[in-house]
Amino acid sequence: MTMKFRALALAGCAALAIGIAACGSSSSSTSSSSSSGSSTTASKGKPIKVGLVTDIGGLNDRSFNHLAYVGLQKAEKDLGIQGRVLTSKSAADYVPNLTTLAQQNYDLIIPVGFLMADATAAVAKQVPNEKFSIIDFSAAGLKGKPQNVEGLLFKEQEAGYLAGYAAGLYAKDNNIKVISSVGGQKIPPVDHYIAGYEAGAKAADPGIQTLHAYSQNFVAQDKCKEIALNQIAKGSGVVFQVAGQCGLGALDAAKGKGKQGIGVDADQAYLGPHILTSAQKKVDVAVFTAIKAVQDGQFKNGQDIINQLSNGGVGYGTLNAVGQKYKSQLEKVQQDIISGKIANIPDTVK
Repeated sequence: MTMKFRALALAGCAALAIGIAACGSSSSSTSSSSSSGSSTTASKGKPIKVGLVTDIGGLNDRSFNHLAYVGLQKAEKDLGIQGRVLTSKSAADYVPNLTTLAQQNYDLIIPVGFLMADATAAVAKQVPNEKFSIIDFSAAGLKGKPQNVEGLLFKEQEAGYLAGYAAGLYAKDNNIKVISSVGGQKIPPVDHYIAGYEAGAKAADPGIQTLHAYSQNFVAQDKCKEIALNQIAKGSGVVFQVAGQCGLGALDAAKGKGKQGIGVDADQAYLGPHILTSAQKKVDVAVFTAIKAVQDGQFKNGQDIINQLSNGGVGYGTLNAVGQKYKSQLEKVQQDIISGKIANIPDTVK
C-alpha cells in the first residue's frame, strides 16, 4: 500500500470508527457468476472492473445491500464485467474497503448507502481519476464535492406513499385505527419512506393514526421486533419495516401477532402471506444502469441520477391475498403520482 493510501486508511479508521477499535476487518467475495465465464449474452461490452462495498447491513439483509449485489451479478452476466464485493463489518471498514478497490484501479466503485458518505468523500478526493457511484447520497452533498462521484438517489416517498395507501385501505376496511413503521436510523432515505407512508395512509383513511420509531440499528432483529411489538400493543394493525435486516424482526412480530407487514426495498412477499405489500426501491436496476453507463463512457461526474416512479426506479411489490382487492386503486394512485396529479408528497418526518 502506498504512503498516500496507508495514511488515508488510517485516518479513515480514526474518523469513522465511532467507538469501534478494530479497523480493516472486512471480508471480500467475488460473485460466482463472474468466475464461471459462461454468459453468452450478446450485449457484453468492454470488460471493466466494478467493486461494490456494502454498509454494515451486509449481503444477507434481504433488501438494500442484497439488491445492490443482484445488480452487480446481472452486470457480470449481461455485460461481461468483472465484479468484486467487499463486506463491511463496521463503519471503520468503509475507508479501507474503498481504498483497496481504488488502489487496484477498479473502473467503478459503488459504496452502498447514506452511511458511507464521509468515507466516499475522503477516498474520492485522494483518487480523482477513479469513479464512484454512491447509493442514497447526493454527489453535491459530499464534503468537498468531489467531481469523480455520482449520486444514485431514489424518491422513496413515492414508494412509501403507495405502501401507505394500501395500509390505509386495509385499515379502513377492517376497522383498524392505528398503523406503524419501524425505521433503522433517522436518515433521509428512511424518513422519505416513512413520510410517504404516513401521507399515503392518511390519504386513504383520513382518520388513521400513525406511529413511528427508530431502532438505531440496521442489523439486530430483536431491536426492531421489540419496537414493533410495542406498536402492536398500542393498536397497530399494519407494520412497515424500514430498517434492512433489523426490520425483518418487525415483520416477524407482525406475523406472530396476526397483523399485516409491509416490506422494504426488495419485494419481501416471500416472507409469508402476512406481507401486505412492499415499498420497492430498485437498487439492483440503479446499480446495473450505473455500471452500463461507465462501460458506455457516460458516467455522470458530480451529478445525481434520480430513480422514481416515472422511470421505474421505485414502486410497490406483490400484494397478498387481502391486498389484491386494492390493486386497481393503487394503480390509479401510481398514475396520479406520475402525472403530477398527486404532487408534493412529503419526505420529512415530523
